[in-house]
Amino acid sequence: MKRMTFSIALALLFAAGTARAEGATAPALRQQPAAATAYAGEATILGATHAGARIVGVGDHGVVLLSDDHGKTFHQARTVPVSSTLTGVSFADAQNGWAVGHWGVILHTADGGETWTVQRSDTNEDRPLFAVHFFDDKEGIAVGLWSLVLATHDGGAHWEPVTLPAPPGGGRADRNLLAAFADAHGTLFVAAERGMVLRTKDRGKTWDYLDTGYKGSFWTGTALRDGTLLVGGLRGSMYRSLDAGAHWQAVDSGAKSSLTGIVQTRDGTVEAVGLDGTMLDSGDAGATFKARQRGDRLSLTSVVADAGHVIRFSKRGVATQQTTGDVK
Repeated sequence: MKRMTFSIALALLFAAGTARAEGATAPALRQQPAAATAYAGEATILGATHAGARIVGVGDHGVVLLSDDHGKTFHQARTVPVSSTLTGVSFADAQNGWAVGHWGVILHTADGGETWTVQRSDTNEDRPLFAVHFFDDKEGIAVGLWSLVLATHDGGAHWEPVTLPAPPGGGRADRNLLAAFADAHGTLFVAAERGMVLRTKDRGKTWDYLDTGYKGSFWTGTALRDGTLLVGGLRGSMYRSLDAGAHWQAVDSGAKSSLTGIVQTRDGTVEAVGLDGTMLDSGDAGATFKARQRGDRLSLTSVVADAGHVIRFSKRGVATQQTTGDVK
């Protein structure tokens, strides 16, 4: 297969398939800060998480959105030093968080997301980072294009590359690593392309490849409170593991559109979201799903659970409630 470079993270989220193309180039890193604008709430939001009780979403043009009222209203972060696309975010506690994105950018905040500083960037090539996870306020891992893995042991003061082993069957470690999530035991899983999930039990020192039996790309994943693992991706694909990734089963999601986010709510319900307004609900830890669809088919890009409900994000910012119907 030919390699693919991405101009922005949306090339992953909104591409119709996984065909690779050569010669695509990204815009130069914009060193100026993200603009403060009344339209920040309409930016594409690609990643979201909690900083304590606060909800934090990151996305296009360096936009960072913050909510302190369970998603009812959002305001823009005061200072973000880049206006390139941000793709993922993780907080170790209510104050300390990290966001990653294009040009290998890693940003840090020490005040719950109001102000950010650059810890890392690479202006020589746009090898974007797609996801980040911090185990605590010192140790974290960021992942991205062509098996790019970076690790820190000092809160991001220094980031060191991690060389992944060759995948099963040989060849280079060159898979695109698209989402990162951890279980209650601190095992980190990375959803990747070509049906692979990567796993590290020692915070990035050693890695395993977990073959799900799928051949397409996984864009999202989560570990449920009971230890069940779910990963989802292209064309509504959903796979489930009950034994920490040793074995996987395909789940009929009832959807044909690609999945971009999965969360578990306080009451145990699982919701997944995806392109074309897709929403999936499960009351049995992902064994079965009921598919719904927004009436306007607005593509959903991320989701976070909060106070017994979910907040959905989209290519047009925070997704408001809409009339839905069953997916046909």
